[in-house]
Amino acid sequence: MERSGKFWGSTSPLFCKNNVEIHRLEGVRGGYSSKHRHHAKYNMFILESGSLRIVTWKDASGLPDTTVLEPGDTCTVPPGLYHRFEVVAPCVAYEVYWTELRPDDIERADHGGAA
Repeated sequence: MERSGKFWGSTSPLFCKNNVEIHRLEGVRGGYSSKHRHHAKYNMFILESGSLRIVTWKDASGLPDTTVLEPGDTCTVPPGLYHRFEVVAPCVAYEVYWTELRPDDIERADHGGAA
């Protein structure tokens, strides 16, 4: 397992294949991620131990929504929303990323046909 240090702790990729990624996070108290968004990926947080705050910005008002996770809790951030996590108490969490294949994900320039 390849572990990468971060300002807020460390992350280790556990699984990365097809449309799914899973990372194990170890967060240090007071650490926080950048405010960022994903264009196509959902981002689910699953808390194993400690306490983690998920902050999302859902509209143009600039006011954040916060969700505090305790062990066993989950929170999912859909694509397109700015978000960050903040480590309330030293924690172990899992980040699960995925993309959804949409049946309407096609833009036709013509209708095709037969000769």
